[in-house]
Amino acid sequence: MLEKEIIINSRNGLHTRPAAIFVKEAKNFISDITITSNKKTVNAKSLFKIQTLGLTKGTSIILKISGKDEDNAMKHLINIIQKL
Repeated sequence: MLEKEIIINSRNGLHTRPAAIFVKEAKNFISDITITSNKKTVNAKSLFKIQTLGLTKGTSIILKISGKDEDNAMKHLINIIQKL
């Protein structure tokens, strides 16, 4: 299992459109992927669940990935979050 703390730097946070992009990319991996923010953990492959976290600019999240492709998933999804 891999775990990484990431700060949301996007001006508008992870609102619907960027969250949808993130979910689409996360679904390309077979690993289990979760996001934790403010002690709440959700499935990162669910747009609805991510939206319940209210991820605004400056919010700290923990990205956890566990599975066969966890290394590639972590690198790719961190890159996606940083570009959004």
